[in-house]
Amino acid sequence: MNRFLACWAGICLFAVLFPVVLPGQTSCEDGNSSLNTAQPKAMTVPDIIQKFAAKEAIFRQARNNYDYTQDVTVQTLDGKTVDGEYRQVWDISYDDKGGRVEAVTFAPQDTLSRVSLTPEDLEDFRNRLPFVLTTDDLPLYNILYVGEQHVDEIDTYVFDVAPKAIEKGKRYFQGRIWVDDHDLQIVKTCGQNVPDVRATSKKKNARENLTPKFVTYREQVDGQYWFPTYTRADDFLHFQGGDVHIREIIKYTNYKRFGSRTKIIFKGEVPPEKDQKPPEKKPQ
Repeated sequence: MNRFLACWAGICLFAVLFPVVLPGQTSCEDGNSSLNTAQPKAMTVPDIIQKFAAKEAIFRQARNNYDYTQDVTVQTLDGKTVDGEYRQVWDISYDDKGGRVEAVTFAPQDTLSRVSLTPEDLEDFRNRLPFVLTTDDLPLYNILYVGEQHVDEIDTYVFDVAPKAIEKGKRYFQGRIWVDDHDLQIVKTCGQNVPDVRATSKKKNARENLTPKFVTYREQVDGQYWFPTYTRADDFLHFQGGDVHIREIIKYTNYKRFGSRTKIIFKGEVPPEKDQKPPEKKPQ
């Protein structure tokens, strides 16, 4: 275990830090057109929020009915050179009681020397990404409509999201989300997990919990659900002892529905049948 503790994109790291002065590279605007700040015409902003939040609840249920592969890479960089890497690939499935089952299929030697992952990091990989904003979560957040924007091949409604209050021991998302204007599901997320915890003393083992900016893209699966397929964080965390350049890449692939074709329903919201949907769309 190394000297300082940092948490980024939900990933806790103990790090001996060396200064780096280059800016981070995560951009929320990649693939975006200019923002149209006019109010939406098809429906009111409150209606959009209520509908996409209901779809997010369906998404959360539906994803627990799919097997998939999760590929995690964590790197430290010295300039442009990768000087340490953690890599692990999991096949995710579920047992007959709905319990999550993970099978590690690829795990080369961990070469990270300036950071090390903790068991809590793996739990964050499982549950914190992507950000999910359901009907039950709405009271926790201020949600501001900022306009409409074309993201790659998709027209979206854009919202800024921030927690109304921060309770001790809990973490929240703060940033921007893009909602498909047809399916009313989140297709892109960019921001940070908060709060940051700064060192309160100059002791060598002072605890710091910092979060970088990250971006998550979703793609349409089975003509119904927008599931995460790619998350990236590339940022510098500014610790008391100096800066550290961290890069994180998570890929989600091979989504396959398992079990019976049970219809997923949440508060009257029922997803349309697969053959009623247009061809699958990809934000990127």
